[in-house]
Amino acid sequence: MLEHTTQLISDILSTVFLLGLALITIAIMFLYIKDSTQVKSAIRRNYPVIGRFRTLFEHLGEFFRQYFFAMDREEMPFNRALRTWVYRASKDKDINIAFGSTRNLDKTGEVYFLNSAYPKLSTETTASSPLVIGPDCPQPYAAPSFFNISGMSYGALSANAVTALSMGAAMAKCWLNTGEGGLSEHHLKGNCDIVFQIGTAKYGVRDEHGNLCKHKLQELAANPQIKMFEIKLSQGAKPGKGGILPAEKVTEEIAQIRGIPAGHASHSPNRHLEIEDNTGLLEMIQLVRKVTGKPVGFKLVIGDTSWFSGLCEDIVKLGSEAAPDFITIDSADGGTGAAPQPLMDFVGLPLKESLPFVVDELSRFGLRDRIRVIASGKLITPSYVAMALATGADFVTSARGFMFSLGCIQALQCNKNTCPTGITTHNKRLQNGLNPIEKSARVANYHKNIIESVDIIAHSCGVAEPRGLSREHVRVVTQTGYSLPLNDILSARVN
Repeated sequence: MLEHTTQLISDILSTVFLLGLALITIAIMFLYIKDSTQVKSAIRRNYPVIGRFRTLFEHLGEFFRQYFFAMDREEMPFNRALRTWVYRASKDKDINIAFGSTRNLDKTGEVYFLNSAYPKLSTETTASSPLVIGPDCPQPYAAPSFFNISGMSYGALSANAVTALSMGAAMAKCWLNTGEGGLSEHHLKGNCDIVFQIGTAKYGVRDEHGNLCKHKLQELAANPQIKMFEIKLSQGAKPGKGGILPAEKVTEEIAQIRGIPAGHASHSPNRHLEIEDNTGLLEMIQLVRKVTGKPVGFKLVIGDTSWFSGLCEDIVKLGSEAAPDFITIDSADGGTGAAPQPLMDFVGLPLKESLPFVVDELSRFGLRDRIRVIASGKLITPSYVAMALATGADFVTSARGFMFSLGCIQALQCNKNTCPTGITTHNKRLQNGLNPIEKSARVANYHKNIIESVDIIAHSCGVAEPRGLSREHVRVVTQTGYSLPLNDILSARVN
């Protein structure tokens, strides 16, 4: 009898075990199918079932990281607090926090915005008006938004990522910079405003010898979506070195767009061969503007500052018509591109030094009203955008902020063609995880929440709209732990 009972219990347990195993298998199969067919999460689509653990670990990290992991403000290049704000903003979720700031308010270099005793009521505020760039051009550009998408090439980014950015930019009514990789059909899909970037290799506008082709420039200028042309001298990821695209990313399509051989690594020259000095730069600006009839400017990382004063002197001598229509200042604290670590870490000036220098020099030579200033580099949250505007920028552009809005998890795989979110890879399986329609809405949400949050800062400071912010609204923490007005800090700086 005992043996019979024992056998019966054993049979029941075996049956339960097999039934449980079957249910678990069915559940895994169900989750696999569900994850691989949904379009909201690239991680779950590319890594069905397993990808769900990321959300669990991220949630548990909120409770455990104070014992085992980095704190919210410790990670680099972007800490968890910054990334979380972008993620929530792009999903249009609640972006408020409770129980006080985790920011170290005593750290040297931190900024405070000075709230007014009489902040602006909603009835006293205004939306930022479109700002005209290149008013003397045959086709000037009235840029609708002060916050825009910085240069990221198709090639460095996947087709789905570029498509999502294009569609999102159209919804947000901001511009999308092509980066130096040329214009693709993916940039055009959203029917957004486009800034075409001319890199040192002239991708998309080069002839068979690699020289600037006027005919191709005219063809691009005929496209009504292209509003401006930007000549890239240097970028934050690698000041003094040309762009790098690994061979595995140079597909047949990308090779055709760029005018280079497929399957071979693409390295751009350190500089434009025809630009040896300020004269060459101004001549190229005038050439492109004459051929296209549209605003033309240049992008660079400021390092040596003496040349810029000379550039301003040359413009004054030649007349304001010789001036660039805009200057984009990139910060030397990294960027989306792959780069040698010594350049990424040590070369060029950060934006907090270069932006006020450029603004002040343009003012000193009477060129500030003629030349628009665009600030770029790690400006992914409202406070950084507001700080750039208060320092003197007319516009702000961001690349990595919009990458986070697409779902970037800072896996640091941008140059390896293995991006798990499908943003910087040409692996079709991984690209599949990024649904352009779903992600374009997040791009637009992120832009909307940046604008609204910068508005909040401006209204708190007593001005009607963000471009009303000035250096008088900012103080900077010094080594003493106490703050000084931003103007005092800048006046004391060594050029």
